[in-house]
Amino acid sequence: MSQQTDYFNAFINISKAFGTARNKDDILNMIVENVIETMAGKAACLFLADGQDSIFLPVAQKGLSEQYLHASPLQAKGLIKAILNGGYLSFEDATADPRLENRDAKKAEGIASILTVPVMVNNRTIGILSLYTAKKRKFTDDEIKFLSALAEHGGMAIERARLMDRIRKNAMLFLNMANNINSSLDIKKILHILTQEIAEALNMIGVTIRLYNKKTNTLDLVASYGLSEAFLNKGPVDAGDGMQLIKNGETIAIMDVKTDKRIQYTNETIAEGIASMLWAPIFSGDEAIGVMRLYSGEKREFPEDMLMLVNALARQGGLAIQNASMYIALQNDKKSLEEDVWSHRMWF
Repeated sequence: MSQQTDYFNAFINISKAFGTARNKDDILNMIVENVIETMAGKAACLFLADGQDSIFLPVAQKGLSEQYLHASPLQAKGLIKAILNGGYLSFEDATADPRLENRDAKKAEGIASILTVPVMVNNRTIGILSLYTAKKRKFTDDEIKFLSALAEHGGMAIERARLMDRIRKNAMLFLNMANNINSSLDIKKILHILTQEIAEALNMIGVTIRLYNKKTNTLDLVASYGLSEAFLNKGPVDAGDGMQLIKNGETIAIMDVKTDKRIQYTNETIAEGIASMLWAPIFSGDEAIGVMRLYSGEKREFPEDMLMLVNALARQGGLAIQNASMYIALQNDKKSLEEDVWSHRMWF
């Protein structure tokens, strides 16, 4: 009972600490430090999935040497499947268990036993949390439950911190981009911001700007960044049903280009190394005049705040394009007027 009470009190204290954490790094360090302290471990390490969810990378640890951590990355797919099947993985003898790799490295590190649980957020595995002990140990049900609960609670705290970081980053990105876009009447500079700068800021492999051609019902390319000439010249891009969604002001997220029926050139898109896409409408006033397409080299989900950001940037871009076009038209009108006045003066 006393051990259960200790875990209960420890969990309460950790929850309070999460609430006062200033940033994500503080939360990560709190998790591993509290695991070691509460469970009397030698070390603890929190691994989070990388961008492609193919490997886990250590993001916070205590008690492990750099040499051990860099021995080899954790392969995610097989490990996650094994953990999720039972809810955890326990290795009473980490130096001899055939399920583990690098057993000699574990022995040299002084690791005897390991307990590993998943870090879950919204039924999605974002990482794993591992406890390491210096003496061989058979983990109790209470220990497994505590580590699992801490990992789940920590996952929610990490996700909240990530969301806040992303919101702050998106807000600054929008302010900077909007300021740069609206401070120029140079159409080339505007298109550069809407392609290269947005691609780099949002970690995309490419961006295109296509404007709607009513005569041909196609989306004609006016600017691009990061994509090959072969892909850009693959053929005319039909406006199709996608344009109707664009006209409705929707930002369209395509998670998997291999299976989405809205992709016109599927084989060419896959060959370009594109896995996911975003389509955002470009408006001039109340009229949809085109689409900004963002291309990701990784299969990914796009959070709601990112959809809103891209939509807002595309609308700012549309306004800037409209203003630049009006400026060019005024310059042309001014030139025509000057030429007309000069021709009339020649009569006298």
